[in-house]
Amino acid sequence: MLNLARIFVLAVLSLAMPAFAQQEAQDERILLTFIPNVQFAPFYVGIEGGHFADAGFNVALDHLQEPEVLDLVAVGQAKFGIVSGEQVILARARDRDVVYVFEWFQQYPVGLVYDSSRDLSELDSLRGMAIGIPGRFGASYSGLTTLLGSAGLSEADVDVREIGFNAPEVFCLGVIDAAIVYVNNEPLQIQNLASAGECGDLSEVDVITVSSQVDLVSNGLIVSRAQLEAQPAEVARLVDGLAKALRVVIDNPAAAYLASLKHVDGLPADDALLDALQRASAAQTEFLSTKPGRAGVARARRQLAADLAEQFDQSSLAQLNVLLDSIELWDAEVLGYSDLASWQAMRDTLSTMGLLDAGDADLQDAFTNRFIAGHAE
Repeated sequence: MLNLARIFVLAVLSLAMPAFAQQEAQDERILLTFIPNVQFAPFYVGIEGGHFADAGFNVALDHLQEPEVLDLVAVGQAKFGIVSGEQVILARARDRDVVYVFEWFQQYPVGLVYDSSRDLSELDSLRGMAIGIPGRFGASYSGLTTLLGSAGLSEADVDVREIGFNAPEVFCLGVIDAAIVYVNNEPLQIQNLASAGECGDLSEVDVITVSSQVDLVSNGLIVSRAQLEAQPAEVARLVDGLAKALRVVIDNPAAAYLASLKHVDGLPADDALLDALQRASAAQTEFLSTKPGRAGVARARRQLAADLAEQFDQSSLAQLNVLLDSIELWDAEVLGYSDLASWQAMRDTLSTMGLLDAGDADLQDAFTNRFIAGHAE
């Protein structure tokens, strides 16, 4: 059945592919973080749908720790990598001359999850709360610092507890009042535990996203300055392939999920779910031909989630829902565009954290929009 699903998804994805002149593809690797996961669907669609091949690349994906990704790109041992904007700023302060060329996440993916029975309509209500956080590092710590700063609070005003990447389990034990989490994944995990009666007295969670308070630059594609200056056309082609693949994922998440099956072990894929996704993908392809616009596509995604929820349990849909929640963080009128104000806000956060001296990073050189359609510099 999986082979049939692969044949189907290749046929569907090919409908979204423009006709390019055939060219010999060069082997290239893109360095990613974490582990293979449906959240990397744009890269799987780029491969399976031929968008990277059309751009002239035979792409392989490697998963490393974020500092490794940044260092390998900076010294030219890899050309392309995905890292967070904050790491770009910090790296450049250490004379790692990398440039951010495509903002994948248009919204910062971190937020605060809490029992919805609490009233946190005013952020200063966080004062005195026990807040779990993976550790004092990375996007989670930046997110916490930003949220507290938005409320006029500092870390001294709350009880910060380092819990590792175990927010669902620790939160459900009741030893913390709230947790800093990745909003496209962990709130859903906690809510599923609560719905199953496995999270104490909790019945429903709510989330305050960092992006609702401050626009911080998030994850995107980087290259070294040497690569950018020596091979700008190559960078442009890779960005174009990624942008086209990302658009397919946003427009047709059922097809994107099917394309991810080859790359992510353990994705739910029983025959009934595959059949439902194939039918949904084909219907969405027909719907897209009517040019429904961004709002119409967003409504179609919500309808897909509702339709499947009537047919399958939450465990079967957990990873698809992660993909759908992730798409909300990626979607934008202009994919890939990076705003100077979001870089300035991130620099201010890093300075507050004591990780960067004020004025220690030249943000004008940290990123470029020259490869973003309609925004050539």
